[in-house]
Amino acid sequence: MKSEFSLFLRLFKESFLFAFEALRVNKLRTFLSLLGITIGIFAIISVFTVTDALEKKIRSDVESLGDNVIYVQKWPWVPEGGDEYPWWKYMNRPLPGYKEMAELQRKSDREESIAFVASISGETIKYLSNAVENSEILCVSHQYDQIKSFEIEEGRYFSEHESVSGPPIALIGSDIASALFKGKSALGKEIAVRGTKFTIVGVIQKEGSSLVGNSSDSQVIIPLNFARNLVNLRSESMEPYFMVKAKPNVGLPELRDDLRGAMRSIRKLKPKEDDDFALNETSLLTNSMKQVFSTLGIAAWIIGGFSIMVGGFGIANIMFVSVKERTSIIGIQKSLGSKNYFILLQFLVESVVLCIIGGLLGLLLVYLLAQAISLFMDFTFVLTFSNILMGILISATVGILSGYIPAHQASRMNPVDAIRAN
Repeated sequence: MKSEFSLFLRLFKESFLFAFEALRVNKLRTFLSLLGITIGIFAIISVFTVTDALEKKIRSDVESLGDNVIYVQKWPWVPEGGDEYPWWKYMNRPLPGYKEMAELQRKSDREESIAFVASISGETIKYLSNAVENSEILCVSHQYDQIKSFEIEEGRYFSEHESVSGPPIALIGSDIASALFKGKSALGKEIAVRGTKFTIVGVIQKEGSSLVGNSSDSQVIIPLNFARNLVNLRSESMEPYFMVKAKPNVGLPELRDDLRGAMRSIRKLKPKEDDDFALNETSLLTNSMKQVFSTLGIAAWIIGGFSIMVGGFGIANIMFVSVKERTSIIGIQKSLGSKNYFILLQFLVESVVLCIIGGLLGLLLVYLLAQAISLFMDFTFVLTFSNILMGILISATVGILSGYIPAHQASRMNPVDAIRAN
């Protein structure tokens, strides 16, 4: 048994040497044959690397929305009850109102916190001679910080008295603080928004870009009761909505049913009338993203599969040529007592090694591309161990499938005929 294992290791070593010798002697032929494997692995693994990074980023961004939060809005995030998105139906729905939020808070017994939110986009924020364009003004009621996850880097959130009385105060995002104050403290400074001055009471810690558009970095957050004097909260452009957080032991289905009943009661809808509001939750986004990522994965397998198939034929061609060139050597090996399975393994290992080399080149290209993209984007692309293992296993499988027929042909040769072949 020990001698068999030793012989197998020696055979494995010789197969590696034969493979690298084939690379050295027939560089162009081998390169062209391995190109299909390299492109195929690159196509498959690069798509999975991108989708893994995007999925991780989206999950992180969606978690900041709250996995126990329901958004009461005019527009649903995805079509309700089908694939069609009847925008003409949703367009006629009334906007959520501040008074409705107060009634909802009284009627619902499964919510822990509720906040009214409205936003103004594309605003210019000024401080002395400095200005930041395309910022978002977020008008929020007091419990917003109990629902939206963010950290205060400097200063504090609004007190309950400030939220009720509505003084001209604000929290600002880190990008706005950096642009306006150049590293200096922003607390107590006054910024101008639409000609109105706001005193800064807090700076939000940097969150980075968000794929679901909820980053606070370029936001100015002001009390809702002051914003009511500044803008029309019933405007379509404000896109007002409620954020409702469930109590600790209440599931989202229970909260959803509770909110639906309360909202229908508030709007006095008849039993047969459709809801004129949308109840959105983060699972709608994650489920939609899963479908997108699944489609991308299928596309990667189709594109990469064709390249790998072409590369597999190329590897098979190399192995047939290799068998022909070494026919006399095969004859000598068999005449000296080599078993058929040793000859088979010799060429099969060579085929697998060649494919793995092509796969490793594809993985190297994915790694270099991931590093390059990460330098220019706000989140990191990582070539994970699972994707590396997948690329190697695919390469090895292609090597076995491509090399088996030539290897089997070599193992079945008659030693006398093989020695005489050359």
